[in-house]
Amino acid sequence: MVARIAIAERGRPLGSPFSVWLNFRAIPFLGAGLSKLWSYTLRVRREGHGAVEDLIARDERFILSFWHRRLFMMPLAYPFQRRNARGEARGVAILSSDSKDGERSAATWRWFGIHAVRGTASDDGAKALVRMIQAVKQGWDFGITPDGPRGPLMTLKPGTVVLARKTGAWIVPVSLAFDRQFELNTWDRMVIPLPFATCVIKYGTPYKVAPKSDDVSEVARLQREMDALESWAKGVTRG
Repeated sequence: MVARIAIAERGRPLGSPFSVWLNFRAIPFLGAGLSKLWSYTLRVRREGHGAVEDLIARDERFILSFWHRRLFMMPLAYPFQRRNARGEARGVAILSSDSKDGERSAATWRWFGIHAVRGTASDDGAKALVRMIQAVKQGWDFGITPDGPRGPLMTLKPGTVVLARKTGAWIVPVSLAFDRQFELNTWDRMVIPLPFATCVIKYGTPYKVAPKSDDVSEVARLQREMDALESWAKGVTRG
């Protein structure tokens, strides 16, 4: 029997009680609230989500794979309500580092119903992968930015493929695009919609990674799928 893990456990926040409250409670609440208000102004349209709804109807788990620069407003890509075999509420989980920054991130995502598996792929990839596998077996879907958290920009790391191969979860490449937007001057050139823009969410065709598949070829396949979605997104913005 797989040992259960705490999906949204607290990290290691340091400082005074006021500093902890400010940085890991108040700021995440305000940040999530502002993002939600922003999202309410958008006109949202989804393409290709029928195949994902079919996975949910069959109680199959899946991994949403998207570039880091499309992270803002990506919670809109998961409007689904799920439960595991024991009837416990489940949804989508992400990997968040067990650090002060990771705790702040996890506290923000919790306001969207997104749960954090604590661990850092770059520092202890094996331990993080085990926790991610456990989360999928407990009934969580997963959201991964395979070029995060520090890049290189839109260069796929193998974690998504390995997680899919070891769990049997489906890979669903996904992207979103806005007809009116601006880009931040960050490593990932984060895309931010203007208020009242149209947001189009496009899901790629779900597929599985065979247990004995070659990770190199599977990484190349997912890279092509996500590059195609990025080209599509840029086309939406250009009109």
